[in-house]
Amino acid sequence: MSIFNSKLKEIKDRHESLLSMPNHMIENGNGIYERYTNPILTAEHTPLEWRYDMDEKTNPFLMQRIMINATLNAGAMKWGDKYLLVVRVEGADRKSFFAVAESPNGVDNFRFWEKPITMPDTETPATNIYDMRLTQHEDGYIYGVFCAERHDDSQPGDLSAATATAGIARTKDLKTWERLPDLISPSQQRNVVLHPEFVDGKYAFYTRPQDGFIDTGSGGGIGWALVDDITHAVVREEKIINARHYHTIMEQKNGEGPHPIKTPQGWLHLAHGVRGCASGLRYVLYMYMTALDDPTRVIAQPGGYLLVPEGGEYIGDVMNVVFSNGWIADEDGRVFIYYASSDTRMHVATSTVEKLVDYCLHTPQDGFTTAASVETIKKLIAKNRSL
Repeated sequence: MSIFNSKLKEIKDRHESLLSMPNHMIENGNGIYERYTNPILTAEHTPLEWRYDMDEKTNPFLMQRIMINATLNAGAMKWGDKYLLVVRVEGADRKSFFAVAESPNGVDNFRFWEKPITMPDTETPATNIYDMRLTQHEDGYIYGVFCAERHDDSQPGDLSAATATAGIARTKDLKTWERLPDLISPSQQRNVVLHPEFVDGKYAFYTRPQDGFIDTGSGGGIGWALVDDITHAVVREEKIINARHYHTIMEQKNGEGPHPIKTPQGWLHLAHGVRGCASGLRYVLYMYMTALDDPTRVIAQPGGYLLVPEGGEYIGDVMNVVFSNGWIADEDGRVFIYYASSDTRMHVATSTVEKLVDYCLHTPQDGFTTAASVETIKKLIAKNRSL
């Protein structure tokens, strides 16, 4: 065997060991969910055929011709008996693309499909697309709603000036995608999620209105908008259903994660909250519930965060961040929460619908002051001492 082929075999063997590595649950958690020891997807999980030219004649040193920087912010859904993620894969060139990875059990052995998704463009091509939310809608289509980013040509001298719109595509098989026109909205939209059911005969979107590409400005939190025709989606009226608040986990931004899970007690929502701190922006995950008969009416919202970065999750391209735009509620009630850490890698945490509903309905809300927080703790102390 030549040196080239020997090295190639070594690379393939190491890659296969990574893909087949079992993932173990971490014991002694918080009772709400369980975390796992390993990330489920990293840049190294991407297929070798995407990164290496395996022809000795054209790549005698067996270099990576295309380098991958990160795997993050994946939409999720069950497909038959497989757990599927539509992953944001970011190359070393800073361009993101979508690719499907599947697992037999939802916690390990994720493998990418042969090729990335070919996403059609609109009349105005996007420079970058990312962070797809998957919704299996009652109209029979699977929709992907994602951020489409373009340079802000109104500021030609600023190479960092950008605009964001919500891209919309639909499919029946996750392989062939029909691109629809981007969502038309009075404000910029980087974080839009399609509700899985019609509401008053219309398509319903959770939005995050922003005055600019980065700053929310007057955007007050998680919005709600009804759209008559998803093939020409226009936001004509938008209302805030979950507002931002001073000195909370959602002081600067909050946005819907994946689409909510329907339960007998109400809609379960997973969202992200953002606040400023000395090291920059801190992204955390939190939950709330809305009424079955009115998805805009919040019926429960535990105070504080649900999940934050731990250990090595703090480290990455963008520090101190967890972000989720995908979860799966299995037939047996188990819930797989897929989240990215520090814009670098994908993880999973598991819980159940029963536990998450209990967490939402019976965890105290944020009282918005120190005095209120102390009183809440004192009430729990008094209850426990009376037992």
